[in-house]
Amino acid sequence: MSSSDSLPAEGQAASPVLRPVLKDKFGREVTYIRISVTDRCDFRCTYCMGEDVEFLPRDKVLSLEEIHTIASAFVEMGVSKIRITGGEPLVRKNLIWLLKELSALEGLEELVMTTNGSQLTRLSKDLVDAGVSRLNISLDTLDRECFAKLARRDKFQQVMDGIDAAREAGFKRIKLNAVIQKGVNEHEIMPLVNFALSKDIDICFIEEMPLGEVGYDRKENFISSDEVREIVAKELNLADCKDSTGGPAKYFKVDGGQRIGFISPHSHNFCGDCNRVRLTVEGRLLLCLGNEHSMDLRQVVRDHPGDVDFLKQKILEAIDLKPLEHHFNLDEQPEIVRFMNSTGG
Repeated sequence: MSSSDSLPAEGQAASPVLRPVLKDKFGREVTYIRISVTDRCDFRCTYCMGEDVEFLPRDKVLSLEEIHTIASAFVEMGVSKIRITGGEPLVRKNLIWLLKELSALEGLEELVMTTNGSQLTRLSKDLVDAGVSRLNISLDTLDRECFAKLARRDKFQQVMDGIDAAREAGFKRIKLNAVIQKGVNEHEIMPLVNFALSKDIDICFIEEMPLGEVGYDRKENFISSDEVREIVAKELNLADCKDSTGGPAKYFKVDGGQRIGFISPHSHNFCGDCNRVRLTVEGRLLLCLGNEHSMDLRQVVRDHPGDVDFLKQKILEAIDLKPLEHHFNLDEQPEIVRFMNSTGG
């Protein structure tokens, strides 16, 4: 058969290209990877890391080229969404190069990022030009003193200016992420909502993840998504919304079209629909945020440079380790001792 025999006849549509499917042993399709590019951050948020955190030495950190190699393999295996995280991803040198390379991967449908907002006045336009389509910005308070207490850094105005710069840069969508703690910032739920609405951006409230020993009782500070939603619903009409960003958030729409989301790892376990894995900056492929099931992909790419087939085989073996669900228990000491900054936000 000649090569032309395999082409569609004139006027006949070509068959769609079939992409591979990466499934775990429970039948869940993995289409989304969150990649941490650094464990370093210019904040020291109380629920994310300790004040005197020790960062990884350079030789333990994946190079940008190694991250690109691993990400490329995942996209070739069916992953369609990549989220870049940290620490604070925008403190990583030469990150824009990596973003451009990732956004050019054939089969990748969406490149997004989570940031603390501190570097956005400087880099928002570069991020859009590099192919980042959506941005999540962490913001837990609108009070400068509370911000400095939570972040252990007085950079509130820097983040406010960054949000405005991001809005002007042309991202397809911007969302605020807020972690609400009882007795700390619960009185700011509606001010944060109204701030997001005034800026024409979305907001998502996240139940605090019990990762690492943070020096306070998380159970005493815990406030559920249901409690937060009840507060919001007293002020705004929350309409059911079928929108999905491919992550764990449950969204509602308000008048004007903006979305308010809730991520509820404690009160509403979302493991049954999990489509995500995480790559830490040291190259551990975490199969679950709330478990330690993982595989060392740094060792794979360093021991077998250029062997993409071997890398893909190890990824397949890793996906088989993905557990059915996480088990967060606020009545016990955290089973996961790694902090969020080393996990990838």
